[in-house]
Amino acid sequence: MKMNNSSFVRVFVLTAVITLSLFACTKKHEKEDFTFVFMTDIHLTQNRNAVAGFSQAINTINELNPEFVITGGDLIMDALGQRYSAADSLYNLYSGTVKNLTMPVYNTMGNHEIYGILRESGADTLDPEYGEKMFEKRIGKSYYSFIHKGWKFIILNSVEDTRKNGYTGQIDDAQIEWIKKELQETDKQTPIAISTHIPFITANTQKYIGTTVANDSSAVIFNGKEVLDLFIGYNLKLVMQGHLHTVEDIYIDGIHFITGGAVSAAWWTGANKDFEEGFMLFSVKKGDLSWKYIDYGWVIKN
Repeated sequence: MKMNNSSFVRVFVLTAVITLSLFACTKKHEKEDFTFVFMTDIHLTQNRNAVAGFSQAINTINELNPEFVITGGDLIMDALGQRYSAADSLYNLYSGTVKNLTMPVYNTMGNHEIYGILRESGADTLDPEYGEKMFEKRIGKSYYSFIHKGWKFIILNSVEDTRKNGYTGQIDDAQIEWIKKELQETDKQTPIAISTHIPFITANTQKYIGTTVANDSSAVIFNGKEVLDLFIGYNLKLVMQGHLHTVEDIYIDGIHFITGGAVSAAWWTGANKDFEEGFMLFSVKKGDLSWKYIDYGWVIKN
């Protein structure tokens, strides 16, 4: 099924026309062409035929053969309010299924990967896998960076336990200091891409709820401006975002904030706000980056 282009939310804060041929790198820093996939909000579960759906997405990605995949968080249906045995089985299910991708995978942590912070989980706060530790033990670091063909990719942990039976969008102090050190070691002309689960910037609330309605801190990173200001003077080109299960391309001050839909769409029950199950395919060619939302053709099965 094809996406209707009119469904995409695009906000362009510019006086000139911006096309989907995005952000040229300087000639000095042009590198080889490559493609990569950003897939987010998989919400893998044993129910709702989610394993078959995710496997179909994996087969489609393998056929496209990008050089790597970045996941955008919410890899599993939920560990927030689950008993240990349920969270454990979902993590095992994800790890066993995602290995069928034939290229490297760089994971981002989402709010649904955080084990036991909701009271209904009955989790012990002293459990060695409580909170973010389950992700770190099962998947890997919750923030890190890597270089690919002249681009620097920064994976962030944008979820913080409020200690009040919930979570908020935040980049904590430890990460802020880490980002500063990363940037000190980065050439200012190097193109940078960020992956975050909770968005830095979105128009989702204004589009679907009301134009004057404020974003809640569980829907956006509340200290996002502070973090983005760290990149002033650097070549930040792309921020890949998840969490909202919609597609956006917001262009502000030379940066594209692209919300990447959802592999699960409406949590494996069909389209979400007319956005079908899918993922983002990015292509870097001659220093320019373009994107396409790939509907991998999943049909809901009862």
